[in-house]
Amino acid sequence: MTDIALHPGFDGRIDIKLHDGDLVADDGLRTAVVLSLLTDRRANPGDVLPDGSDDRRGWWADMLARAGGDRFGSRLWLLSREKNLAEVRRRAETYAAEALEWLREDGIANTIEVEAETVAIDRLGLKIRIIRTDGQAIEERFNNLWESL
Repeated sequence: MTDIALHPGFDGRIDIKLHDGDLVADDGLRTAVVLSLLTDRRANPGDVLPDGSDDRRGWWADMLARAGGDRFGSRLWLLSREKNLAEVRRRAETYAAEALEWLREDGIANTIEVEAETVAIDRLGLKIRIIRTDGQAIEERFNNLWESL
């Protein structure tokens, strides 16, 4: 599986990776993991929305999913106004694991491990470890994706 490579930009945001003006390919899972975590999944009916609105967000193509109820992205956006507490870190782990579950369902990974950690007083980070079906382990650390939680 080959994707366009993504990487953190100068301002900490994710951007397309270029080399000599050409797109760089990603043969690993990094791009798939980044998109799974940073695309806003539709909130569940019981989720409390952080801004008090009725915008449950969600990826537009979910309505075209072949499997009923199949949804892409993560609910990490629901944590945008939360404090950096143990309970919030546990929810971040749950939301990230939920967003990456498709890797197991599609036979790409056997194991997905997620650990949320406090990176700074105002920042939550994630450590992701994926063991592919061929036994290859992939580890990613995201330290600057969610600030001011």
